Amino acid sequence: MAAPRLTVVGSINLDLVVRAERLPRAGETVSGASFSRVPGGKGANQAVAAARLGAEVVLVGCVGSDAFAAEALAALRETGVEERWLVKEAPTGVALITVDTAGETTIVVAPGANAELQPDDLALSDADAVLCQQEIPAETVARVAELAPRFFLNAAPAREGAPDAELTVVNRLELAALGERRGLVCLTLGAEGAVLLEDGREVARAEPPPIEAVDGTAAGDAFTACLVVSLLEGHSREDSLRRACVAGALAVSRFGAQTSLPTAEEVESLL
Repeated sequence: MAAPRLTVVGSINLDLVVRAERLPRAGETVSGASFSRVPGGKGANQAVAAARLGAEVVLVGCVGSDAFAAEALAALRETGVEERWLVKEAPTGVALITVDTAGETTIVVAPGANAELQPDDLALSDADAVLCQQEIPAETVARVAELAPRFFLNAAPAREGAPDAELTVVNRLELAALGERRGLVCLTLGAEGAVLLEDGREVARAEPPPIEAVDGTAAGDAFTACLVVSLLEGHSREDSLRRACVAGALAVSRFGAQTSLPTAEEVESLL
């Protein structure tokens, strides 16, 4: 079977990650933490995840001309994602992430160059299917929806007015922000798994395998990429959802964003 072709339009960040015993309360300093820099951004994470899962992947996004850009692009290049990112006169996007010993996170994003990705920057003439997230301007996401032969949306972070898609992946907060949707909706439920809804009616449900949580940073990205790639490969909705839950669980069991993303072989072995 030929590998599915997927174009991802989204953010490219460098994650500045602090691992601490617990997350600080407002106004509190927690010491004794460790620090690392890891490639991230929802667009880049999902592009790397899809490539590791066997898809042929193109990424359209933006970085700056600063020292962070090469680090942010490292895993994309290592996994063979086709380079269609642009260099803008803005700093490379950064995410400030704190992770506690239970794998819970807090994340603050400074979008930088990601906010400069404009509708005129899109090169989608050869795209078969396109996956978007919402760490880029809303008008760019809307234009992708108009141009893409098949459009998939991970509506994160939450905001109103996102375009309809063949499949929209959301958590509870994002679903509340979107309101009523046309098309298939996947509602992620954390440790409880995920549900596929069609016209508000449940059509499939799956739970993740038991794992020891280490870092939940890119779990949603692994889940989304695996769900989309599985559907493009022709798997049933039920099987695609089950595979996505496995991919998300594997990502939670490891540290970092792109460093945690599983391969197709790892998903198959856990299935």
